[in-house]
Amino acid sequence: MKNEWQTQINAPLESNLKKLAMLVYALQAASLFTGSLTLFAGVIINYVRMDDVKGSWIESHFRWQTKTFWYSLVWMVIGGVTVIFLVGWVILLAVSIWVIYRIVKGWVYLGENRPMPS
Repeated sequence: MKNEWQTQINAPLESNLKKLAMLVYALQAASLFTGSLTLFAGVIINYVRMDDVKGSWIESHFRWQTKTFWYSLVWMVIGGVTVIFLVGWVILLAVSIWVIYRIVKGWVYLGENRPMPS
């Protein structure tokens, strides 16, 4: 089995980038209480620092976080638009549970220094 995360980064830089990924998970978690405001801050960090993590195992976390942002944004908009039909509330609840799942799974993998699955 080939490890796709081949690039080695020095230990202090890896530690800083891991802390940055942790910060983004925290911002994503806070978004559940801030009306998604901090979700935008997290994805901005992901895009600004993506070049720094290219090829490392931390890149998988940045990609996971970015996908969490975009998919949750799409489903929050759909849920918000359909809330008048009541199905929107179900969609918003489901997307909230899904975001919590992705944050917890990502945080656990990050804490174990494991890349996120593709």
